[in-house]
Amino acid sequence: MSASENIDELIAKSPGWRGDTLAECRRVILSVDDEIVEEWKYMGAPVWSRHGTFIVGNIFKEKVKLGFLWGASLADPDGLFNGELGGNQRRSVEFAEGDVVNAEGLAALVRAAIAHNAGKAKKK
Repeated sequence: MSASENIDELIAKSPGWRGDTLAECRRVILSVDDEIVEEWKYMGAPVWSRHGTFIVGNIFKEKVKLGFLWGASLADPDGLFNGELGGNQRRSVEFAEGDVVNAEGLAALVRAAIAHNAGKAKKK
């Protein structure tokens, strides 16, 4: 299966709020840039890349998590980062049941992550 098919299957196997939340996050992520690539890595996790990996998604029993690999380097004017705040590299946006996806804020973080990755790629 392709990465997109694996992500489709993960969403389908996670009915209810968790699947719906990941599906909405995916929609927002992919809407930001036509060159975002979906991948399936790390023993079964959705990954989104542009100039390198920038988000790893996961569905857990009590939350849906979007881990931004370089989140500590990104501005977060909407205050979406609520997980992994103590590290010096990663940050995550974690959704619990009843949380609503802030589409504009998430799109802004995705744009910032892509710009960060592009800057790193130019330095190489």
